[in-house]
Order: sequence, then structure tokens, then C-alpha cells
Amino acid sequence: MTDKKSKLADNKIKPTKASVADFLNGITPVQKRADCLVLLEMMKQASQEEPVLWSNSFVGFGMKRHKSTATGRESDWMRIGFAPRKADLSLYFGTPVSEHAAALEKLGKHRVAVACLYIKKLADIDLKVLQGMIEAALQRK
Repeated sequence: MTDKKSKLADNKIKPTKASVADFLNGITPVQKRADCLVLLEMMKQASQEEPVLWSNSFVGFGMKRHKSTATGRESDWMRIGFAPRKADLSLYFGTPVSEHAAALEKLGKHRVAVACLYIKKLADIDLKVLQGMIEAALQRK
């Protein structure tokens, strides 16, 4: 029986050379822009990496190769990041959000998906709890 080799998936979301600052300065409303600037500083400080704009809508820090347990395919993705969406701020931890179950109970108003945390505005959550989640996600290999 031959061993299947994993293939690097052609991810539609890729790092760009576009300016993160220009992207963030164009965000409206003003409160969402302010929240994004707070997230930018939190993630930059925790990761000790410079932000990169991915596909002109995601701000990411670092890069990590992820392997799908379902298909075995691999893709490059940010270690941690966020994207301002119309309804929410989407935060990406690069690990299943369920790994932060205890912190999520203390976080405040939010929704979750497998690897994504959705927040309407930072005023709805405890920023110290979020900081701990960011740091914990970055410590995972």
C-alpha cells in the first residue's frame, strides 16, 4: 500500500505587499477602525512580528503550515490575525477556538466557529481575556 503524499493547497487567501496602514485607515465606521488598531497593537506585541495584509482584507502575523486532518492537504496561513467584516470583527487563532473554552466563558459577548472568533466591538469583551487567548494561540506550535 502506498503512502499518500500531502499536497500544498492553492489557498485563495495569500499574503500581499499592500499597506496594512492604508487598509486600516480606510475602514469605516470610525469605531471599527479604532477597534482594529487596538487588535493590531495587541497582536503585534504578542507575536513580535510585523503585520501583513492577506488578500486585501485580513491582517495577519507570521505564517504557519496547516494540514487538514480530513484531506491531508496543507496550506500556508497566518499564525494569528483578524479581518474587519461588515457585521463583526473576525479573529483567527490558527488553532480551534474550542481550545480556549475556559477563556471564552469569561470573554464577554461573542460567537465562534471552528477556528474563528466573532466580536461586534471590543467594548463588548474583556481585553485581558482576549490578550491571554492571543498569547496562548501563539505559543502553540
